[in-house]
Amino acid sequence: MENPHAERQAVLLERILKNTSKCTETILELNHCLEEILRANAQVKIAADLSTKYRRNVQYNLEATRGDRDNSEDLTAAQ
Repeated sequence: MENPHAERQAVLLERILKNTSKCTETILELNHCLEEILRANAQVKIAADLSTKYRRNVQYNLEATRGDRDNSEDLTAAQ
């Protein structure tokens, strides 16, 4: 007669292996989906970076032209 404890352990081990296999499969699918999302977001990141650089350039130029205007007003007032 077989050991009922060993049979129970074998059934539990089989369930664990099956669930682990399903979990691994799901994680692989999740990784694949994340890779697709990252690829799709690459263009958005480029656009965001360009927008940020443009904003910084505009801010720099505004500050530079304000400084030039202030200097020319000071020179005009001194005359």
